[in-house]
Amino acid sequence: MPAIQLRLGAFTAALAVLAATGSGALAQKKYDIGATDTEIKIGNIMPYSGPASAYGVIGKTEDAYFRKINAEGGINGRKINFISYDDAYSPPKAVEQARKLVESDEVLLIFNSLGTPSNSAIQKYMNMKKVPQLFVATGATKWNDPKEFPWTIGWQPNYQSETQIYAKYILKEKPNARIAVLYQNDDYGKDYLKGLKDGPGAKAASMIVAEESYETTEPTIDSHIVKLKSTDADVFVNITTPKFAAQAIKKVAEIEWKPLHFLNNVSNSIGSVIKPAGTENSQSIISSAYLKDPTDPQWKDDAGMKAWNVFLDKYYPEANRADASVMYAYTVAQGLVYVLKNCGDDLTRENIMKQAANIKDLELGGLLPGVKVNTSAIDFAPLSQLQLMRFKGETWERFGDIISADVGG
Repeated sequence: MPAIQLRLGAFTAALAVLAATGSGALAQKKYDIGATDTEIKIGNIMPYSGPASAYGVIGKTEDAYFRKINAEGGINGRKINFISYDDAYSPPKAVEQARKLVESDEVLLIFNSLGTPSNSAIQKYMNMKKVPQLFVATGATKWNDPKEFPWTIGWQPNYQSETQIYAKYILKEKPNARIAVLYQNDDYGKDYLKGLKDGPGAKAASMIVAEESYETTEPTIDSHIVKLKSTDADVFVNITTPKFAAQAIKKVAEIEWKPLHFLNNVSNSIGSVIKPAGTENSQSIISSAYLKDPTDPQWKDDAGMKAWNVFLDKYYPEANRADASVMYAYTVAQGLVYVLKNCGDDLTRENIMKQAANIKDLELGGLLPGVKVNTSAIDFAPLSQLQLMRFKGETWERFGDIISADVGG
């Protein structure tokens, strides 16, 4: 009898172990539409054409990076299927492409789609469908609003924080400044403008002497620059996307206007803005950075920069390495891979958002030393640190400390 009891006990224990490991394995593998044992489908929307087409390189770099990840075995054994569509920087087209990605292509999530107007147009749809709108490629403050929009999360430092930093610098260095502002007439431009006005507080009304907005459909913004110069402003805040930023820099030089010039960091790429505008026309412009500048020789022996160059050599050799958008795309793609790896075998949309909202002091090779990625359930602003820099000679020179400024949505 004891022997039988012993055998039964061993058999029961073995069954318990088997059940535990079996249910554990089943519990570990959870998928939503767009994920399987072999594949993770990622959607993306980029302006490969239209007025913001200079940013199309972001989608091309991300595609190259995911090819690298796939060649190295994928993410936990799964290959990324990256599906990227053109919206020509048109909100109605973005809506059409988002619906196609979610309903026809059946992607797991939409990653790093570009533009404030386009992301604004799809935000309610994405949240209604409970599909992650992950690491959007826009610094609008509204993406940091986990209570109202729990399926949308930003990436780069937000626009209001950036212009508040510029405003504080102006208050310190030129307390009696006369500020002229050129901004794009959409959510992106207005968000930057709000930060600039909030920075000086009550003094903003007297310091900002002129505000000019432009439409992305305008072929040139030259007339706006001429009008701003006529106000005798001695500070120019340039809130424009790359095509118009280059035009503005050129025109300011052409009409011999010499204000203290601030350029928003979404357009401070040497490759796509400064060189087309002329480095001689760009001297002393002030901007801000959170990414390493690939043209800066100080990074030539940096491990992160070396890895970036090795990646481009193999997977995107035709990339313009002077274009800051290439470094931006590389870094945010690393952020996505980090999140997906942390999901393990639970590739549900809910777990993706949970992991994206639980990043602690993540350092990535393309970020400036001291700049780290942090999120929480109540903080959907992964990056919130910047350093001021001034264009000198052929490159940007950083100055001052890393500044944190996180404005909530």
